Amino acid sequence: MLALLPGGCGKGQKSAATPSDASEENTVNGSDENESIGDIEVTTEDMTLLRDYDGCSNQKYAWYIVRNNDHNTSGCDGSIAIERYNAYYANLDISDTDDRVMYLTFDCGYENGYTEQILDVLAAHGAKACFFVTQTFIRDNPELVIRMKEEGHLVGNHTVTHPSMPDISIEEQKEELNECAQYMKEVTGYDMDPYFRPPSGEYSERVLQFADDMGYKTIFWSIAYLDYDINNQPGTEYVISHFDKYHHSGAIILMHNVSESNANALDTVLTNMEQEGYTFPLLDEMFEK
Repeated sequence: MLALLPGGCGKGQKSAATPSDASEENTVNGSDENESIGDIEVTTEDMTLLRDYDGCSNQKYAWYIVRNNDHNTSGCDGSIAIERYNAYYANLDISDTDDRVMYLTFDCGYENGYTEQILDVLAAHGAKACFFVTQTFIRDNPELVIRMKEEGHLVGNHTVTHPSMPDISIEEQKEELNECAQYMKEVTGYDMDPYFRPPSGEYSERVLQFADDMGYKTIFWSIAYLDYDINNQPGTEYVISHFDKYHHSGAIILMHNVSESNANALDTVLTNMEQEGYTFPLLDEMFEK
């Protein structure tokens, strides 16, 4: 039987797709919920078997934002209409007249001694975050990942080896996402949450479509700064002033857990933003409509 995928890129038929191709596992969270395509019932991962990814552009882009200081949503890379692929960089459905919210996210490639401090500050403020972790981070710090989940945070997929996703094959992309998620389950007992951050912010239509087919929402950002170089930190005061200057409601914040500046500034940043009326909910709340 032939199957035709609705929406997205690469919508053509995949003649080899049959019910026998179906995997029994849901990639992201182990769910056994199925989706019907024609007469075929498929799980989330099966969508990747029915998509013709050769029909998706693999031109590589690097996510960027255009800052403004009027506290409206940052401009962004408009190369692709990312929302077509369940990809987001801010909550665009919220206005400054609504309750002010920011979504905190941290990229965690490895540990540099600050993640526990970050978690302590978040707990003190009742703030929630999404931590995007690599397999290496999980391997070396399972107790921190368990603490993240126990304290109500989200843990998203940042791949196994942090590759540029457009530079690798679909099969390799599947391994990067699946193996990271499976490893987290094995080591911590927790399922990975269905959020994906492309390493280095590098993406293509093919990468976004594939992540969507795997059941992930791709999360970019609307506020960020150079904080990942541990030998060239921006400084505590820079981080504080950056938030004071560029905060906006619905912002998705990109921070790196290895940053001493972030760790030392976070308590003041959250205090200042709370005084501006902000709360810090889970990304999940963006999609509860």
